[in-house]
Amino acid sequence: MNYKEFCQEKLDHLIEIQNLFKQQFDIDSYANWFYDSEFELLRLYNSDEDEVYFTYIPVGTYSKEKQTWMWSWFNDSSIEKNKKKLLVVKEFGIKNQYEKLQEGTFPSDELDGWELTSVCLDFLNGIGAYKVNSDHLDFYMVLTAVEDKNSKSVQQSKQKIVECTQHGFARPGFVCQHLDCKTVSGFHEAFDTYKGMELEEEDDFQAWCDECEKVRAEYGEWNEESENFAQIRLVCENCYFELKKFNQNF
Repeated sequence: MNYKEFCQEKLDHLIEIQNLFKQQFDIDSYANWFYDSEFELLRLYNSDEDEVYFTYIPVGTYSKEKQTWMWSWFNDSSIEKNKKKLLVVKEFGIKNQYEKLQEGTFPSDELDGWELTSVCLDFLNGIGAYKVNSDHLDFYMVLTAVEDKNSKSVQQSKQKIVECTQHGFARPGFVCQHLDCKTVSGFHEAFDTYKGMELEEEDDFQAWCDECEKVRAEYGEWNEESENFAQIRLVCENCYFELKKFNQNF
């Protein structure tokens, strides 16, 4: 069977599974989504009372700007540990000489995302699939099970996230009062960061401007005076990296 015929067979199966999945969980009725890479959880919700959780395995991303596909097992920014389960798909691709199943990244279009997700759904015995849309990336995932809202992983996930009026639920970040996306003020961090990175339990995203860095350096540390000047405030992870991009002025 050639690759085109193989993918069409998997796509037909995905459509069948997806129709049943949508009927059972009415996923199109949820206006919001949030996924927690650390706990490998997808939350679909309208409110705290109207929500559902699924465990997921990340398949990969389609870049709208570059028009390229990247498998999650190839993506260093993807922190989900279960992405290694996709290596069985890569091995199958090598065995059958299906290039798109074995190359980490390659030029593509949006159809590739659903084709590759349909292949993974079959290999991973998924109950459905989901695509998260952003301005620049489409993120495809295979959903493997419904997660109880009272489970330990859901409760731990809820404890470490904040609700942002612009981005919904995300991990927290802490920035000084002077950082905004109107005036470039410099950007200093407690450690080098990138969006989606895995954090140690005691670590947080922390940043401050050039003026705060001068005050901190004068005192030689963060203390009552320098912290009072900074007036650290809480933001979500998405806001944090928007501030980082703007204030580094790259």
